[in-house]
Amino acid sequence: MNKDEKQVRVYADGVYDMFHYGHARQLEQCKKLFPNTYLIVGVCSQEDVEKFKGKSVMDGYQRTESVKHCKWADEVIYPAPWIIDEKFLNDHRIDYVAHDDIPYTTADVDDAYALCKKLGKFKATKRTEGISTTDIIGKILKDRHKYLKRNIERGMSRQELGMGLWEYYQLKYDWLFCQRRKRKQD
Repeated sequence: MNKDEKQVRVYADGVYDMFHYGHARQLEQCKKLFPNTYLIVGVCSQEDVEKFKGKSVMDGYQRTESVKHCKWADEVIYPAPWIIDEKFLNDHRIDYVAHDDIPYTTADVDDAYALCKKLGKFKATKRTEGISTTDIIGKILKDRHKYLKRNIERGMSRQELGMGLWEYYQLKYDWLFCQRRKRKQD
């Protein structure tokens, strides 16, 4: 990098729930848009996430800490606005906003990034195929009983797991029965 090259301030935002390699790759794309990119990452507020997307697994603090530990992020803003306006762009001296190019319909707006596109301050990134928070949650829910058994085995109580008494004992004793049968076979 040439010291004389102007630093380009790029902003990327998101929920970043259950931060995964798809999120990291998105931020890597943003960081590599220009030779001298300063990447500002906005993490949406818990209130906005619940209002516009629904319940998140991680709270705002956890989501923010996850992003702060990503090597591509130079700065993290929490809470970030759900819809970016000119004041936010100016206050943070943002040169470009980066996000995937699919129009993001939300909060009575056809495209949350329309203003940035109109101002010529939008850079498109590509989604990482095969990974999303929705997919991860779906896999966990599909194999719910396996994860419950695993956590019972590790000593979690039914209250910690949000389970009823019947379901808890059914899984716990099924696990114990399988362990005894396995020992007899060995």
